[in-house]
Amino acid sequence: MIWRHIASNFLTLLIVILIAVAAAIAWAKHQYVAPGPSATAACVRVAPGASLSAVSEQLADQGVVSNAYIFRAGADYAGKSRDLKYGSYLVPPKSSMEEVVRVITSGGPSTCGTEVIYRIGVRENSVILRDTDAETGQMAEQAKYNPATEPAPEPIAAAEAKTDVRLRITVAEGVTSWQVVEGLKQAGFMAGTVAKPPAEGSLAPDTYDVQKGADRAELLAEMARRQAANLAAAWETRQPDLPYKTPQEALIMASIIEKETAVPDERRLVASVFVNRMRRGMRLETDPTVIYGITKGEGVLDRGIRGSELRRRTPYNTYQVDGLPPTPIANPGKASIAAAMDPEDADYVFFVADGSGGHAFARTLEEHTQNVKRWREIEKQRGQAMSPVQGD
Repeated sequence: MIWRHIASNFLTLLIVILIAVAAAIAWAKHQYVAPGPSATAACVRVAPGASLSAVSEQLADQGVVSNAYIFRAGADYAGKSRDLKYGSYLVPPKSSMEEVVRVITSGGPSTCGTEVIYRIGVRENSVILRDTDAETGQMAEQAKYNPATEPAPEPIAAAEAKTDVRLRITVAEGVTSWQVVEGLKQAGFMAGTVAKPPAEGSLAPDTYDVQKGADRAELLAEMARRQAANLAAAWETRQPDLPYKTPQEALIMASIIEKETAVPDERRLVASVFVNRMRRGMRLETDPTVIYGITKGEGVLDRGIRGSELRRRTPYNTYQVDGLPPTPIANPGKASIAAAMDPEDADYVFFVADGSGGHAFARTLEEHTQNVKRWREIEKQRGQAMSPVQGD
């Protein structure tokens, strides 16, 4: 009897324990998906190499989650405990632990905190300080300067000195490889030397997160990896029967498209003009290639093209030589690469600026001549030089 009594009590205790465990698990699950304790948006920084344990304690200290252990257990159960992405992320008010896990494991551009962006542009470089606006919760520009002509303003110098500042390099579409290398030389928070610029067109215009002391050559290698991936992916989806035989020739075409138009909706039309001209045996006759032959990609030509330069036969003078130039003339972005692989189905063979920032397209020389005449009138009214061609 006594053993039966003990067994009965043990069974009762076990049932109570199981019920308590089940209730605890149910409570924990509810806590994991329930609205969080923070009444305001919070900026959460995930440091490089940070562990889930460290991040969970940080979140609890910030008041973003109510229980670090439940947060860790939930992330582990969801299979995301090893998916933390370095960066600073804005977590909306009352976000559940489940939502916080999604934010810090999805990756993507940082959305809050202090960041210094070094932008390498076609005409100039700039350094921009951005921080989270307290009222809107959005990133807002705080200061900006040109490192080639100005000293760093105090807010930017102070931000760069911080250990937790986020540093980013942004490469604009259409810059040359020489411009990228020269720009990186001006980024004082980077280290290492670069023997010579990488091949033209081989670098991906994009934004890159870097650490203080990051090696310039390693960053260039990452840019090259991204561009190679962009080009390979686009080449696989190209239209049939395009007049270029290799991905490199398509990259050359993409660089010309990049330099000819900054209007997104025009890229495929511009591509179709050049493809149509190549199919008809016409020369490309595009000014950006001539300019590249003059500058070798080392800076901007701040004048019109001279008549003598248009008459001079060089590998890049597409008024004088057939087909594509021997190399890209800049580093094209993904959109221009995509346009080169998928031109618009149109029968235009000419285009010229229309005065609005875009271009007027034409099927015949007569139409094109009228478009050029209108553009010259616009230039005259604006008091501009008759660019891009100047006298000798």
